[in-house]
Amino acid sequence: MIAVYILVFVVSLFLIITNLPVFGQLPKGLRLDKIRSLSNYRNGALQNLSITPMQPEGVSFFKILSAFFFEKHPDKAPSKALPYISPNINGSAKGNAPEIIWFGHSSYLIKINGLRILVDPIFSKTPSPFSFIGSKAFLGTDIIKAEEFKNIDILIITHDHYDHLDYESILKISPQVNSIVTSLGVGSHLERWKIKKEKINELSWNESVTLFNRLHLTAVPARHFTGRKFKRNQTLWSAFVLKTADFKLFLGGDSGYDTHFEKIGEEHGPFDLALLECGQYNAYWPYIHMFPEETVQAAIELKAKILMPVHWGKFSLAMHPWNEPIKRIVVAAAAKQFPLVTPKLGETIILDEYLPTENWWLKE
Repeated sequence: MIAVYILVFVVSLFLIITNLPVFGQLPKGLRLDKIRSLSNYRNGALQNLSITPMQPEGVSFFKILSAFFFEKHPDKAPSKALPYISPNINGSAKGNAPEIIWFGHSSYLIKINGLRILVDPIFSKTPSPFSFIGSKAFLGTDIIKAEEFKNIDILIITHDHYDHLDYESILKISPQVNSIVTSLGVGSHLERWKIKKEKINELSWNESVTLFNRLHLTAVPARHFTGRKFKRNQTLWSAFVLKTADFKLFLGGDSGYDTHFEKIGEEHGPFDLALLECGQYNAYWPYIHMFPEETVQAAIELKAKILMPVHWGKFSLAMHPWNEPIKRIVVAAAAKQFPLVTPKLGETIILDEYLPTENWWLKE
């Protein structure tokens, strides 16, 4: 009888914890109907364009878990605070050229055409539902707080993973946001967090929205997955094509390498700049994140003029050394004679005017 009471207590506690707002909410109603109507919805979940196993054949989840805990590289995190430049986050661009400020990982602010666009903001100390779980942000990366952002015209959220859709950051930033653009299904989480439905624009792949009569956003395919609890791929994951009258940017989100980059390049390119993931890769999950050499190839296929590597420099979510991704991509880009921009945290790049390439990570 005591065992029954213990079981009831454990189950009840589990249900209470997993129902916390931080986990969000699965799509339902008309939103779920739209998801189920998509051509890439099969067998109760959204699918990638290509078959995408979570790990290679013969590699079990438990092997990956064991490797993650027991194969840690001694340089997974920097030994001292990373260098940074205090950014002007609330000012406008000084000229016509787009300006971009990177805050580490995949969070960056774009100032373009008189608008301010914030992408995948995560300013919590850990990319997880609870602060005591997961990788801690590197020293020196807390250069800005979520509540410091004012008057954000557009907030872009590529998908619902914790390192891209950060509950605490969204709560603090969303009151300052005019409009939100995200992948189909993510709005269910946002509405659970009391964000007004009127602010939210959800797109499926190849759907577009025009905002402020001068900025065009199109969701395009990526090769990844989603989920905040246990059920995967109930919301969509996307990259975004950002287009104004004078410039075109590719905002990559998370993606493994595949043929979709070439197709996007043919349909939407060339791009003045591609922001692509570079980091958190491993041979144990080769299909859902790119290796640095693949990132360079993806930029080439997108027909990008310049590549800015992101998804590194703040958290250690894989087993590689913290600065290995940027070291490898510099070598790969040089071999292909492909231009990179590698700003410090908080540093403002200006397209066609200021494109820093200092190897600052070697001085850590």
